[in-house]
Amino acid sequence: MKCLVLGGGGFIGKHLCEGLLQEGFQVRVFERPHLDMDNYLALQRQVEWVEGDFTNAADVLPAFDGCDWVFHLISTTLPKTSNENPLYDLESNVGSTLRLLDLIVRDKRVGKLIYISSGGTVYGAPLITPIPESHPTDPRCAYGIGKLAVEKYLELYRILYGLDYVVLRLANPYGEYQRQRATQGAIPVFMHKALNDEPIEIWGDGTVVRDYVYVGDVIQAMLQVMRYDGEQRLFNIGSGKGTSLNELVQVLEDLLKRNVRRRFLPERRFDVPVNVLDITRAKTVLNWAPQVTLHEGVARILGHMLGHPGGG
Repeated sequence: MKCLVLGGGGFIGKHLCEGLLQEGFQVRVFERPHLDMDNYLALQRQVEWVEGDFTNAADVLPAFDGCDWVFHLISTTLPKTSNENPLYDLESNVGSTLRLLDLIVRDKRVGKLIYISSGGTVYGAPLITPIPESHPTDPRCAYGIGKLAVEKYLELYRILYGLDYVVLRLANPYGEYQRQRATQGAIPVFMHKALNDEPIEIWGDGTVVRDYVYVGDVIQAMLQVMRYDGEQRLFNIGSGKGTSLNELVQVLEDLLKRNVRRRFLPERRFDVPVNVLDITRAKTVLNWAPQVTLHEGVARILGHMLGHPGGG
């Protein structure tokens, strides 16, 4: 069987491709041109690599040919910057996905689509914690609104055209190959700054709580979804545990065996105080559970960074 990974050159995508190859699947990747391939050269030799513009359906559509499974990991924006241009987020993410859905359902080009949504943004400020899939959805950023809109369109296309899909709402995934100098991903960014004796920038007072889930556990959840043929369409995927930014820094200090510098900045309006996902449904329905603790996962990143100077 052949799998198409939209966004297979990204952090999660690379891990997913490796997991699919280990399971014996053929893999095709669709990615934007001119991607920095330093971390992906070995992978590129094992998969079929297709480049193009995701916002141009004519570029993407041929990549669907002959694929039984499609993983949609592409996002053109980030949560922290999406509010700066909500229209671009709408057009490039929701609009591009919708145009693609129109084409693939017309020609029955895909067996099943797995969409990677955002458990960290679609719910907004929680009424209860941990947050179940049935929780109200009131995103505070355009990124979360866009993710939620795509979820709704997937369900509409199931009703209208029989599209088979599953949505995975991820918490805050982290792991090897994650970019250290990016504006998203607290763990690798914090680690990079700590290793270079730079102050770690913390928005607010450090009490903001997030659900950090190791990327290897995320990939196992994706593989479990491929084995699932039930009626559930939506699953939270997280660690099920909350960690404050201050606690995260403490984990780094414990591993580095020294103190790190911190710089506190004004809190951001779109940040919710707590986001921890209820993963009961994934545990009971998919027979999946996270295996890697935060301490162990961060230790793996530290080892990866020390073995690969400069990072991603």
